[in-house]
Amino acid sequence: MTTKKTFKHFQRWILCWVSMAITGLFLNIACAHADDLTFYTDENPPINFTKNGKVTGIANEVVMEIQRRINDHAPIIVTPWARGYQTALGRGVVGLYPMVRIKEREHLFKWVGPVFNVSTSFYALHDSPLQIHSLSEAKALPPILVPRLYYFQQYLSSQGFNNLDMVDGPEVLMHMFIAGRRPVMVIDNLTLGPLLERNGATKQDVRTLYTFLKSQSYIAFSIDTPDAVVQRWQNTLNELKRDGTFAKLYQAWLPGETPPGLYPDPVQ
Repeated sequence: MTTKKTFKHFQRWILCWVSMAITGLFLNIACAHADDLTFYTDENPPINFTKNGKVTGIANEVVMEIQRRINDHAPIIVTPWARGYQTALGRGVVGLYPMVRIKEREHLFKWVGPVFNVSTSFYALHDSPLQIHSLSEAKALPPILVPRLYYFQQYLSSQGFNNLDMVDGPEVLMHMFIAGRRPVMVIDNLTLGPLLERNGATKQDVRTLYTFLKSQSYIAFSIDTPDAVVQRWQNTLNELKRDGTFAKLYQAWLPGETPPGLYPDPVQ
C-alpha cells in the first residue's frame, strides 16, 4: 500500500510539474510577443494628440494607465491614421487606437474595449439650404468630405456612396469645409468641437443634417497579436471601469459625454 501511495503521489507531482511548465511556457510566449508590441495613434484632439512633445488626450491616458498597471513599455508612435491603419493590417504585433468597430473591420483586428461612444453625422454650414433625412438622400448630395480610411468613409463606401471626397485627415477636411470648398462633411461628435475651434469656428457655425451611425471606439490589435495579450488588456480595461478610474478620465476630457460600460453595443 505504501508503495502504491508513493507512486500515486509521484504521478500527481509529475502532472503538476508538467502543467506548471506548460503554463509558464505559454506565459513566456505571450510576454515575448508583448515585448514586440508597438502602438500607433494619430493627431485627433481631444482624443489623442501631442503636446510639448508628449502624447496626451483621453485615449492615450487610458492606454498608458493600462500599460502602467500591467508593466507594459510598448512605444506609442503618432502617425497619420492611414499609415497606422495599414501597418496594423500587416504582419507583426501592433496596436492601433482609437478605432471605431464596424462590421467592415470586425474580422481584420482583435478588439479591446469599448472606450468611447461615438455618434457620426453629415454637417453643413449653418446658413446652408441643404436638407437630408436618409442615407439615400445623402447619395444625391454634392461631393461629401470624409477622411480617407476613417470608419465612416469605409462604412459609406460599403453602402454604395460614389460622392465621397476622400482627404488626408480631419484637419484637411475641416479646413476645406470652413473655406466653403465643399458644402457637406462627415465627422463624429467627439472631435467636431476641437476641429472647429482650431479653424476659427464654433458649433453654432454648423448644422447637423443627418446622424446615420452610432458606434463605439476600441483599442484594436493586429491579427498576429496573441490572444493572451489581448485578453490581458481587456481585463485591465475592465478594472479601470470597475474602480472608477475610467469614468474620471472620461469626465475630465469629455464632460457631458456618457462613457461606455463593460460590454459593447452590437456591431453595426
